[in-house]
Amino acid sequence: MIGLVGSGNMARALALGWGEPVLCTDVFPDRAEALAAETGGKALAGNGELADRADLIVLAHKPAQLEEVAEQVGGRARGVVSILGATPLADVKAAYGATPVVRIMPSVPVEVREGVSCHARDADADPELERRALELFGRVGPVVTLDEGQIDAAMGLMSCAPAYWALVVEAQVDAGIRAGVPADIAAQLVVGTMAGTAKLIRDREHDTLKVKRQVMSPGGSTARGVAALEAAGVRTAFDDAMQAVVAR
Repeated sequence: MIGLVGSGNMARALALGWGEPVLCTDVFPDRAEALAAETGGKALAGNGELADRADLIVLAHKPAQLEEVAEQVGGRARGVVSILGATPLADVKAAYGATPVVRIMPSVPVEVREGVSCHARDADADPELERRALELFGRVGPVVTLDEGQIDAAMGLMSCAPAYWALVVEAQVDAGIRAGVPADIAAQLVVGTMAGTAKLIRDREHDTLKVKRQVMSPGGSTARGVAALEAAGVRTAFDDAMQAVVAR
């Protein structure tokens, strides 16, 4: 059975995506109880008991708790997968000593099995733990393997991005309302088009230029709209967001 140290938003998204009972703990016991009830699993009183009972531990707690949790879990866990943000693999491995560790960074859409996850390449990883972790996270979306030094930038593209796209949807819906479209219809149009466009870009092998040219005619409405977005600094805004993530 999978054990989750931490029962917050990302832990919940993973558990719902996996669709099976989990063992879980949290600094707020009510939150662990809620997650256990939602998955048919069990909330445990301590991380030591979790390590003894779980086949695999996923670290979903706050990064500042790394050393504290490692003291409770290290040496007792069969294997550990870290999804801790802003916490390099080397730091987790140092805290856990001889306990095998893998680092994978998921994104919230794992809840609906559409979340991309980034796996930090590690030549010294335990092969069996790595295989199990990749299989587990592969059940809730694609897993991309990157060098450790690329993980922070990758987080800016996939882990943080659901909030960015939610903001983009909100902005488009608000613009539609100002233009006279009812709010519920505007949301349906924007979200449906976003989902369809994502599939179209994927089917076009990520050729965004081809998709743009399929929609834009010279001097047409779409061309004028894209020009307005460019003039407003949409590219600069996303680059600034990336720099803010990496700087952390």
